[in-house]
This record gives sequence, C-alpha cells and structure tokens, in this order.
Amino acid sequence: MKLSLKRLFGRSMTGGLDLAEAPTPPSPRSAARKTALVSLALVLAIIGALAGGYYFAMRPVTLKIAVGPANSDDLKVVQALTQAFTQNKSQVRLRPIQTDGATASADLLAEGKADLAIVRGDVDVPKNAQAVATLRKNVVVLWSVPGKGKKKGAKITKIPQLAGHRVGVIGKTQANVNLLKVILQQYGVDPAKVEIIQFPANEAAEAIKSQKADAYLAAGPVNSKITAEAIASSAKDGGTPTFLAIDSADAIAQNHPVYEASEIPAGTYGGSPDRPDDEVKTISFSHHIVARKGISETTIAAFTRQLFAVRQQLVAEFPLAAKIETPDTDKDAVIPVHPGAAAFVDGEEKTFLDKYSDYIWWSLMALSAMGSIGAWFAGYLKKDERDNNSHLRDRLFDMIAAARKSETTEELDQMQTEADEILRDTLRCFDHGAIEEAALTAINIVLDQFHAAVADRKAVLFSMPQNLQRAGAQFRAAGNA
Repeated sequence: MKLSLKRLFGRSMTGGLDLAEAPTPPSPRSAARKTALVSLALVLAIIGALAGGYYFAMRPVTLKIAVGPANSDDLKVVQALTQAFTQNKSQVRLRPIQTDGATASADLLAEGKADLAIVRGDVDVPKNAQAVATLRKNVVVLWSVPGKGKKKGAKITKIPQLAGHRVGVIGKTQANVNLLKVILQQYGVDPAKVEIIQFPANEAAEAIKSQKADAYLAAGPVNSKITAEAIASSAKDGGTPTFLAIDSADAIAQNHPVYEASEIPAGTYGGSPDRPDDEVKTISFSHHIVARKGISETTIAAFTRQLFAVRQQLVAEFPLAAKIETPDTDKDAVIPVHPGAAAFVDGEEKTFLDKYSDYIWWSLMALSAMGSIGAWFAGYLKKDERDNNSHLRDRLFDMIAAARKSETTEELDQMQTEADEILRDTLRCFDHGAIEEAALTAINIVLDQFHAAVADRKAVLFSMPQNLQRAGAQFRAAGNA
C-alpha cells in the first residue's frame, strides 16, 4: 500500500468525516529522497575530487635546465628540445638557463637553482645530481704540427715528446687543461715541464697560423666542426698534422672511470691523404643530462620518454641529437641514474592508475566506511523518536478499543484531539528521517481504523435518546467510584 499524505491530513479530527473542506498541508520530504540526494552529493564530490587529482597530476610541469656556454651545440639542442616540447604540448616543458659552461651549470644544480643541467662527466658532478640521459660523447684529439722557419724543430710523434714543448688547448674551460694533465701524467710527463696555452675556439685558426704552439688538444664530438677546422688550419701551407695516439687509453679509463677508451676512425677529418690516415686510439668522456635528486620520479620518467620521442625530429637540424643515449643504469655507474629515467629504460614506467590506484581504492573504502558510520550514528540519534512513534501507534490501538466503548461524544472528541497530536508528532518524526514511509503507512492504517471506530460510535450515540446517554455515563461513574 502506497502512502497518501493527503489522506492523513484530509480528515477534520475535531469535525468528523468532512473530507472535502479540510485543508491539505504540503507533503514532507521523505527520508529516502534525502538519502538519495546526500548519496548523489557524495558521488559528485568523489568524482570532483578524482577529476581534480587527475588534473593536478597531469598538468604541464616546467623544468629549469642549466646549459652553456652561449652559441654552443648543447645550448642549441636544448633550445630545439624546448620548442619541440611546447609544440607537442608535452607534459614536461623546459626553461633554459644559459650559463658560462658545464661547470657553472653544475653549480646551479648543486644550489637548487636548476632542475636539470648539462654537465661534463669529467668535472665535479654535484652530489645531488642523477643521470637522465647521455647527450653526447666527446673524443680527445691530440696532434702536432711541423714548425716553419726559425720555429722548425724535431717532429713530435708521441706524447712523451711533449715535455719541454708548448701545447695549445682549444677552449677556455679549465676542464680541458685538467684533461691534458691527466694524459701527461699517465705517460710520466710532468705538466710543469709543458707550457700550456689556452685560447677560445674561434681563435684556434689564427693561433695555429701564428705557430703559438707545437701541439694542440681539442675535445668534442667525433664530427666536431671546431676540431675539423683547427686540423684543417694545421694542414695549410703544405704542413701535415701528426695525430698522437693515446695508447694507454684503457689504463686511463681504469684509473679515471669518467673516461672511456675510444678510437678516431681513419679519414674522420677529411683531406687527401686522409686525416688521420689510420685509426687512432684516444679517450672519450660524456656530456650528461642530469636531474636534481628529489624531483618526482613521474616527472623525470615523462621527460625521458619525451626526449627520446622527439630525438629523431631534431636529427635533420642537429645531427648531434642522434647521439643521445640512455643512461647507465648499473648500480656502480659513475653518475647514479635517476629512478624516473631508470623506470623508462627498464620499461617499468607507471601509469596514472598504477601510481594512484591504491590511494583511490582506499579513499573510496574510507568514504564508504564514513558513510556507513554516519548513517548508523544518525539512526542512533533518532532512536528515541522511533521508539516514541511505536508507543504512539500502540496508544492509537488502545484508543480504538476505548472509542468503541465510549458513552459520550465529548470523550470521542477528546480522543480525536489526542489523535491529532499523534499525527503531528508522527509527521515531525517523518520529516526528521526518524521513521520511513512504511512506518507512516502503518500509522495511516491505524488512524483509518480509529476514525472508523469514532464515526461508528458517534452514529450509535446520536441514535440513542439523551436520557439513556446520561444514565450510562452516571452508571460508569458510579462503577469507577
């Protein structure tokens, strides 16, 4: 039986069974509807929280990357990467910070002023740096040039012969000077007995032409334009550069793990005959992209993935981009790998659900538990109202029995007034959610029975003479006495 609140209010409790003229109060909101609205609000709140969390986790992240010096290949590659990431609307974006060189870039990373940096593997790498990728590998090229005129001297063909001579180091970075000293010491040559002259890369051709040194050192990629032009300058005017092999490359690599044994292929620097005319042993070192320790594993994994995704796009403009390699993930690597980069290399990169599924699951469980506890607590608080409603229903049953035995209409009117109060209390409990629609339906059934009993008894009393009604009342009063 479906409850009709109109029926409950349709009766005039003090005026009999006049259903047509009785006012119809507004229907109260059911507890079920309240529960549905609260549940809907809770679901919407959960969806909103999940959507907000997804947006927060997937929003673009900008990383500051230190790189230098100006006009270097490293800077150009980073600028190209920055543009590519922006055009592709990638999750990770870059903001280059130009520095004076790899050492300055490393200092910014150590100070926490940069998130990423391009550093040389043979300089002091910050303790908070972790490898993300190998940008390129540089080889060391040592060659001597024949003297001319008054400066013509004995031909230098081996590294030990550099003692007492001048060696020109191309590039102003101290790291190249330190590199030369490592090589000299490996061959037992005291660096103090060698005159080291440094000059910028753009002055190399003029320095070679002016015979400022007897031998030269350059460090850069195998196909370095700077190195190739310097060697070409050495070959002008009929001169033939002599390449000095670093035969102890393996020993140097063993003593200094930042270096590796390498070779310069024959003909790398062109010319006729080829320069060099045969393969030359040397050492190499890497330029690394490193990240500051503590940066999110998710962020670095995304950056690494983007880096290798756009690498081929940059090859046409920057051939060096093809040399970008994954980092060394071994535990004994010179520069420890960042966990995010390692996850990408090992194929263990986590998706959004992989990372946050446990949090989502436990959040839903917690919300469900909180909802159940809240519902139980709300029900507990309304226990007294439910109990009181049960007592009122029992009272209506007693009033039905009393109405059928009543001898006066005054008693029936008093019971109808009490029934009005019971109805008011019942609807108040329903409004508060203390009782459900089924309980309200039960009260309606009992009220119908009560009204029927009152109507039947009044019909009987109205058909009786007034003297009989008074006699009956007096008789009951005497019996009670």
